[in-house]
Amino acid sequence: MIKKELNKRILTSLFLLLLLVSMYFYFYILIISLIIISILAWIEFYGLISKIFKKKKNIDTIFRFIYKSISLIYLTCLSLGILIIFYKNDYFQVYIVYSLLVSITSDLGGMLFGKIFKGKKLTKISPNKTISGSLGSFICSLTLIPFFLDFFLNHNILILLIITLLISLTSQLGDLFISLLKRKANVKNTSDLLPGHGGVLDRIDGMLFAIPVGFIIFGIF
Repeated sequence: MIKKELNKRILTSLFLLLLLVSMYFYFYILIISLIIISILAWIEFYGLISKIFKKKKNIDTIFRFIYKSISLIYLTCLSLGILIIFYKNDYFQVYIVYSLLVSITSDLGGMLFGKIFKGKKLTKISPNKTISGSLGSFICSLTLIPFFLDFFLNHNILILLIITLLISLTSQLGDLFISLLKRKANVKNTSDLLPGHGGVLDRIDGMLFAIPVGFIIFGIF
């Protein structure tokens, strides 16, 4: 059973990696993919909020409307921002790609270090996350720096270290935020759309926060 789930996870990961590469090189694939991903992520978020606010009281209805409205506006603005940047500015593309990769390596590092070293739990919000996993997220994200030095000639190593750690931290906090919502909704995954991974929102939770924050931080520094 475990082997079967692992095979599903690997195959889905390969598909997502292929999609990511295609989105980078083909603008029309980027447009279509962002639209689909945004819609699916919002639907899953809609489902979470609906499960959290099950009661029909007026206050619940108001909060539910606020959450859904903010999430829809946020996903729309983020998707449009990425499209505009990829269409008009090759230089700023690196900021987005780097932030995305930091989020991915943080997630991978957290999973690997957490499973290998285990140890004390990080928080009650997500029982599977450990302090060692969080440290692994930071460590793995830093491995990207040598590959991007030529792209960030205007930034010294110390600045890149700080930026990378901040993006990794943001990604982890984003992951914990969605985990908190899933815990309140009493569900394990946002959906079962991606075999071995859960839902779209399960895969992009950290990225949703890491990409805009990374772009802003690079702009400041």
